[in-house]
Amino acid sequence: MNQLNYIFKRLLQMIPVLFLVTVLTFLMLRLIPGDPARLLLGDKAQEVAIEALREKMGLNEPLITQYWIYLKGLLLLDLGTSLKYQMPVSELILQRLPITVILTLASTALACLFSFPIGYMAGRYKDRLPDQIVRTVALISIAMPTFWVALLLMLLFGVVLGLLPVGGWGMTFGEHVKSLLLPAFTQSLMTSALVIRNLRNSVVDISRMDYVDFARSKGITEGHVKRRHVLRNAMIPTVTLVAMRMAHMLGGSVIIETVFSLPGIGRLMIEAINGRDYSVIQSLVFVFAAMVLVVNLLTDLLYSFLDPRVTFD
Repeated sequence: MNQLNYIFKRLLQMIPVLFLVTVLTFLMLRLIPGDPARLLLGDKAQEVAIEALREKMGLNEPLITQYWIYLKGLLLLDLGTSLKYQMPVSELILQRLPITVILTLASTALACLFSFPIGYMAGRYKDRLPDQIVRTVALISIAMPTFWVALLLMLLFGVVLGLLPVGGWGMTFGEHVKSLLLPAFTQSLMTSALVIRNLRNSVVDISRMDYVDFARSKGITEGHVKRRHVLRNAMIPTVTLVAMRMAHMLGGSVIIETVFSLPGIGRLMIEAINGRDYSVIQSLVFVFAAMVLVVNLLTDLLYSFLDPRVTFD
């Protein structure tokens, strides 16, 4: 029951945050210089057509009226119609959202797959050759810009070796998997490096704790001590970092999807900004904010499974 109450309270706390997001997004879009209707139709468009488009976009209304129309539609799950794609924004987002979610999950899975064993190994062999190699490689990975890594991987595996596509999404399941490999690896690289360093430091610190020595003195096997006392406690700060990186990767999908031409909501955001498609931009920012809040909530819930001392108050 405490857990359900906690979830309910957190969901209520999300409401003012999302409301503030809608206000800031709405105002910032209106502060951008230029007439959206004129930019969409071009300089050679007639004034009659421009005025008609302004009327259609609701730009002739006062700002407070425009915001109320937007907020009312959001509450009724009516996100409006995209001027660029001439289709409901909700359908457009539902078409693109799965690709971004799959990319983020694949990137997170790759990061965990590599970073957990390597970070634990580096912590166990502190200051020895494996630890020094891991720390050096992790530092280099953190220093490399994501877009630069993406271009190098595209050049190597797509152009030189011809093993993987350099962009696009494909039509079949196999093509989808191939299209995800390079962007998922690129996006997971920095996350892997950060998680490795964090897990390595946690393992080193926890291995020095008194309760670990006490567990060994009781005759508990070394394997059980590592799994139960060292690794499990080292995972608590690591889970926090992974969750933060997941939220970062959701936002970072804008860059990755643009570089690799993936038709996700990140690339849709860039297209909407270039086309001044207000309805799409406002809806996407709201979706990004909601997903980040949900990831943070799930992270807090996961704490209770990793650390029995955590209670939901």
